[in-house]
Amino acid sequence: MLKAKHVMTTEVVTIGPEATLAEAIGVLLEKKISGMPVVDIQKRLVGIISEKDMLNFAFSGNLALTKVGEAMTREIVSFPPETDVAEIALAIGQRNFRRVPIVEAGRVVGIVSRRDIIRVALLGK
Repeated sequence: MLKAKHVMTTEVVTIGPEATLAEAIGVLLEKKISGMPVVDIQKRLVGIISEKDMLNFAFSGNLALTKVGEAMTREIVSFPPETDVAEIALAIGQRNFRRVPIVEAGRVVGIVSRRDIIRVALLGK
């Protein structure tokens, strides 16, 4: 069975909770991603920020003053690197996630996206 560690992206773009939403949007646009893990100073996972989270603030708040920590999702579904890809695919499908962080000892070591799973399922890579 393929494990998360075999398909995950290991160069994960992250942001801190003290960054502004305007800064986070800049990162998403620059990196062409739709969300990213939020990590504290010790690089421990504290949340996820996505386009959806930012949309909730886009017209009702000040993106330049609102902190990522105010808008991020705190209830995080994550998996260890040894998790079967099938289990991750099921969670992504059932919960309608675009990505899930892969965490070891509280720190983000990778991320598995819908695209990673499709690539493995269809192309075997």
